[in-house]
Amino acid sequence: MSRKFFKYVNTLFVVVPMTLIMAFVGTLRNHGFNPGWFIKFINAWVVMLPVAYFAAFIIIPAARRLAEKVASKP
Repeated sequence: MSRKFFKYVNTLFVVVPMTLIMAFVGTLRNHGFNPGWFIKFINAWVVMLPVAYFAAFIIIPAARRLAEKVASKP
């Protein structure tokens, strides 16, 4: 794979499992295992995935800069 696409694929591999876990926990907390919970889970995940994917490109660089500042202080 070209280095050009590594950042996008790497972010996808982080965001997909994270949003799956968050959608699962959120759906169970709000609705439990009632009939139709799986459809509610999938609907929540389908909305969460693109939002989290694009938000990651904003948050990751800012978090990296903040971590470098914090870690470099004596």
